[in-house]
Amino acid sequence: MNAPSMYHPDESQAAFWMEVERLTEAGELRRLSGAFARFIATLGPAAGSVGMPLLLAALVLSELEGRGHSCLLLSDLAGDANALLNWMDDDWKALARSAKPLPRSLKGWLEKLGACEQVWQVGQLDYDQPLVLDGDRLYLRRYWRDETLIAGSVRARALERRDVDTPAVRRWLDLLFSSPAQSDLAGAAAQPDWQKLACAVALRGALAIITGGPGTGKTYTVARLLALLFATAQDPARQRVALAAPTGKAAARLKQSIDKALSELAERVGDALPLRELTGRMGAARTLHSLLGARPDTRSFAYHRGNPLEVDVLIVDEASMVHLEMMASLLDALPPTATLILLGDKDQLASVEAGAVLGDLCHSAQAGNYDAETLDYIRAASGEIVPPEYLGEGGPLAQQTVMLRHSRRFGGPIGRLALAVNAGDVDAAVAVLREGASHRDNAPDNAAVRWIEHAQPAQLLALAVEGYRPYLELLRAGALGQAHEDWVCRVLREFEAFRILCALREGEWGVQGLNGAIEGRLENAGLVLGSGEWYVGRPVMVTRNDYATGVYNGDIGLTLPDPARPGSLRVWFLEGDKVRSVLATRLRHVETAYAMTVHKSQGSEFAHTVLALPKEGGAVLARELVYTGITRASRRFTLTTPAPAVLGEAILSRTHRASGLRGMIER
Repeated sequence: MNAPSMYHPDESQAAFWMEVERLTEAGELRRLSGAFARFIATLGPAAGSVGMPLLLAALVLSELEGRGHSCLLLSDLAGDANALLNWMDDDWKALARSAKPLPRSLKGWLEKLGACEQVWQVGQLDYDQPLVLDGDRLYLRRYWRDETLIAGSVRARALERRDVDTPAVRRWLDLLFSSPAQSDLAGAAAQPDWQKLACAVALRGALAIITGGPGTGKTYTVARLLALLFATAQDPARQRVALAAPTGKAAARLKQSIDKALSELAERVGDALPLRELTGRMGAARTLHSLLGARPDTRSFAYHRGNPLEVDVLIVDEASMVHLEMMASLLDALPPTATLILLGDKDQLASVEAGAVLGDLCHSAQAGNYDAETLDYIRAASGEIVPPEYLGEGGPLAQQTVMLRHSRRFGGPIGRLALAVNAGDVDAAVAVLREGASHRDNAPDNAAVRWIEHAQPAQLLALAVEGYRPYLELLRAGALGQAHEDWVCRVLREFEAFRILCALREGEWGVQGLNGAIEGRLENAGLVLGSGEWYVGRPVMVTRNDYATGVYNGDIGLTLPDPARPGSLRVWFLEGDKVRSVLATRLRHVETAYAMTVHKSQGSEFAHTVLALPKEGGAVLARELVYTGITRASRRFTLTTPAPAVLGEAILSRTHRASGLRGMIER
C-alpha cells in the first residue's frame, strides 16, 4: 500500500467535500468524520468510480462509530442509507449526488470497496489497512479486532464443560435456596426457580451470563453462586474472587449487595461451610479500569494476555455498560482457567461508546433455546424443570445464559410502567401514568408514578427544590455532635435519595441548562449559600478518570467543609458504608450534578427519580432510555414531558447498533 501523503482533492471531489463541510457546520456530521475520510484518501487512490464510494463509506463509518455502532452494514448503503444517520432526506440525497457514481447494489459496494488499497478483505493478504471488509460489514480495524477477540473468547468459554458432582451440587443448592413463598408460587406456578437454575448452569462452564430486570435478584443469585463455588472447590481457601463494575458507584453497590446476601447465607449454612472466613478474603469491588491497571494517557492496561489477572472467578456487574473495547481488554486479560460471570439487564441502554456487547450476547435469552443436554444437566444439578417453551437448539452461548424472569421488588405501578415501556406498549404505559395521576391527591401510597404531561421549566425546578431540600437542610444543620464521617454519610445518602435525569446534555431540558437553572433556584430559596464555582453543598460528577486522586468517570460526590482545614472544601464520595474525600482544588474534571443524563445514571438507584424528556424527539430518544430512567426509581417515579407525544415516539423507537459480534460467535 502507498505511504501516506499530502491529500489534494481533484475537481471531481470538490462538490463532495463542500457537502461534507456544510453538514459539519449544520451539526449533522462530526468534524472527525470528515477528517477521517480525508485521511483515508491519503493512503491510496481515492478518485473516480472507485474512490468516491470509498470516501463516502469511510465518512459514514466514522460517523456511525460516534453513535455507538461498531461497523457499517453495506446493505444499508445500498438501501435506505438515510435511516442510518437520521438526517433529513434531502441532506442524504445531496451528499450521495456529490459522491456519484455510487454502486446501486450490495454486490456493487462489495466489489468497489474490495478493490481499494485502504481496505483489507478478511481471508486475503493483510497489509494492516485501516479498514476491514468482513462479509458485508465494513469496520475500523480496531473494532474488527475487538469483535473478533470477544467472539473467539466467548465461544471458547461457552463450549468449555467442567466436571460437576451433580448430587453434591443439588444438595448445596437445596440448602442455599429456600422454598419460594406461597405468594411467589401463585404467580409463577409453572416456572422453575431461575435463580437456582442459573447457579447450576454457571458452575459447569468458564462463562455464565445472568440477565434480568430490576428486582429479579441478580446479585442475590451471584451471592449463592459464590457460596456454591466455595463449597465445591477443591481448596476453597485458595479461591481468588474479584468483583468489578464499569463505575465506582456500581462497584460499591455490587460489593454492598453481595456482602449483605453472604452474611445472611452464612447463618443458613452454619458449620457446613466457613463462609464468612472465605468471603472475608475478597477485596473491595473495583472499577474495570482499576482492575485491569489502566495507565494514564494511554489506552493500554497493565494486565493483558501476556500478564493475565490473578483470579479464579471474576464477577462483572452492570455489564450492559461495558463497551466493546473494554470487554475485549477484559477477556484478553482473563486467564483461560478463570470463570467469568456477567450480570446485567439486557434491556437497559447500551454503553456510551461503541458496541452493545451484552445485548448481542443475550439476544436469545428471552427464548431460552436450551438443548437436551442442558435440560438434563439442569434437572440433575438443581432439580428444576424448564418449561417446553424454552426448549430449542441454541448455540453454545445460549446454554450458558440465564434470564431471571420474576421481579420481587418491581411490583406496583413502577414495575407495570417499566414492563409496558419495555414491551413497546404505549397505551399500557400511558394508562399506568394516568392512573398514578388520578390517585395522587386521594391516596399517596398509590402515587408511586406521576406524569406531568405539559410540563413547564418552573414545574421541574419546583421538583428540584423539594427533592434536594432534605439534604441541604441536613447540611446546614451541621453535625450536631455526630462523628463527622457519620454526618457526611447521612448527607450523602439524603442527596442520593432524589435525582433528575435527562435524555440530553444541551438545551433547556438538558443537563447543562437544568443544572444552572437549579443552582439559581436553590440559591433564591436560601438553600444554597456561597458563590463561585465551588460552594458548600455543590454536587459534582467526575467526567474523566483521575488516577492521581483515585476518582473515576461517573463518580458523584458532594462538596462539604474540610474539618481539618477551616475555609477549605473537600468533595466526599460514598462507597458502600464508608466515605472518602478529595480536596476540591485537586479535582480538575468535574461538572455540577443536580441533573445528570440517563446514561450516567446506570448502576444507580434513587428513591425518587424524575425523568425529564425534551420537547422534541430525536435519535437519542428510544425505548431503552425511557426504560432505564424508570428503573432507576425504587419508590417514586415522576415523568415530565413538555410535549406528551414525545413519550409515545420514544417508546416506539428502539435503539439498534450495527455489530457483527453475534454472527462471529455463531461462525
